[in-house]
Amino acid sequence: MPRAIWSGSISLGLVNVPVRLFSAVQRKDVHFHQLQESTGSRIRYKKVSESSGREVSSDHIVKGYELSKGNYVPVTDEDFEAVEPERTHTIEIEDFVALEEIDPLQFTNTYWIAPQDSNGASKAYALLREAMDKKGRVAVGRFVLRTKEHLALVRPVGNAMALHTMLYPDEVVAVSDIDGLPVRAKADARELKAAEQLVDALTVSWDPKKYRDTYREKLLDVIKRKAKGEEIVTEPREERAEVVDLMAALEASIEASKSSKRRRRTKKSA
Repeated sequence: MPRAIWSGSISLGLVNVPVRLFSAVQRKDVHFHQLQESTGSRIRYKKVSESSGREVSSDHIVKGYELSKGNYVPVTDEDFEAVEPERTHTIEIEDFVALEEIDPLQFTNTYWIAPQDSNGASKAYALLREAMDKKGRVAVGRFVLRTKEHLALVRPVGNAMALHTMLYPDEVVAVSDIDGLPVRAKADARELKAAEQLVDALTVSWDPKKYRDTYREKLLDVIKRKAKGEEIVTEPREERAEVVDLMAALEASIEASKSSKRRRRTKKSA
């Protein structure tokens, strides 16, 4: 059972909704250690002074902000404390907006919001969730998590509410800053029609269970086989040919999609 990582309240004017925050994601990345190839021993890192080459203990290490190349301003714990936001344990709602007005590029981490185990918490929680749902709005506010203030979005999800921490607008890289964007090329009418047909051919109802991390599954399978002493043979990969005739590639893709759908229908009826 997941444990709450934060508890406090959602503050809306004079209304307080006591809530708890739970992580809504469980990262399943495969993690590795570095080993010496000949002995299998763990590789450890030491913090070494650039000038003396000697190891420095954590007690004698401070943070520094680089103003210019090689020019640092030391920043102490007291300096951080001077600007640390007040830990109010409150999600302060500032505005309600339409979800589609917010660029998903700003979303970072996702959490579930649950009511606290107290009298009236569930009722107040349900009231806020239903009000947002009926008005088609989401809430934008701020809260402090682990000493850092976050911009946050609260939205209804079924009979629950979710919270997304968000990047500030100046943290999102503008399209105009990327080489080659925005694209100015015009689509040929015939090719566009074929591309639309391909989109239609691949359009299905959303089923999140359909999508699996096949790379992770294959990697863990290789690790298990190696642990049993099996020799792993790498199969040569077939390189994809460069697309020369875009129209021919679109037509071939449409036909391949139709064939794939026919095979799936045949399997289901069998």
